[in-house]
This record gives sequence, structure tokens and C-alpha cells, in this order.
Amino acid sequence: MSTVADKLAKKSSRKTSSKQVRLRLVYIDFWSAVKLSFLGAIAIAVVTLVSFLLIYLVMSATGLIGKADDFVGGFTDGAVKLSSIVGLPQVLAFGSVVAILNLIVFTVLGAIIAGIYNLAVKVTGGLLVGFTSN
Repeated sequence: MSTVADKLAKKSSRKTSSKQVRLRLVYIDFWSAVKLSFLGAIAIAVVTLVSFLLIYLVMSATGLIGKADDFVGGFTDGAVKLSSIVGLPQVLAFGSVVAILNLIVFTVLGAIIAGIYNLAVKVTGGLLVGFTSN
């Protein structure tokens, strides 16, 4: 009596012919690199905003902002109120500025790295990559 597992084992024991191919990466398309780095930067921007929000919510729920407000008030004789400076709109605005700056920097770095690689290929000949097919 043959089970499905036995049939799969017989299929997997059969030797497959695999062909190996060695290719050389000699060019990275500039606009493809920019688009890919921009998409990665958008993902990082979303993570940045969510992390700023979560950190603020945890600090607010645990009362850490109030304790820091009392601590800073002890130094400034109550002239500076952290609770008026550190609110949800201010935290999200600061997080948005950080996310936008990261988006710009990450996208530009992706373009610069693609350009540097394309220049370095002229000297080194490119990156040798091996592939196999099953």
C-alpha cells in the first residue's frame, strides 16, 4: 500500500538536471535604483512614524512625561513645562520631518550608490554571480 509520502519520496529521490550559469552584473539602471530606494525609504518612513507614535503613547501612559516635567521644572523653577512642548501633534510633526528627511537621504543615497557601482564596473569588470536552475 503506497501513501502520498512514499510517492513524494520517490519523486524527490529522482535526480534533477540542474544547469549552472555564471553571469556578470555590469550595469545597474539608474532609475530602477532610484525607484527601489524610494520604495524602501517609504517603508522606513512609515516605520519611523509608527515608532514615534508608539513611544509617545507608552511614555504618556506610564506617566513618564509628567515625571520628566517635574524634573525639568525643578531646574527651571517651573518656567518650562515639558507637557506643553511634548504633545501628540508636536511628536507627530517632528516624526514627519524626520521621516521626510530620511526619505530624501535614502533615495539620494540609492542613486549615488548605483552611479558609483556603474563607475566601478569600468575598473573591476563587474560582480560575478552564479545561478542554477532546477
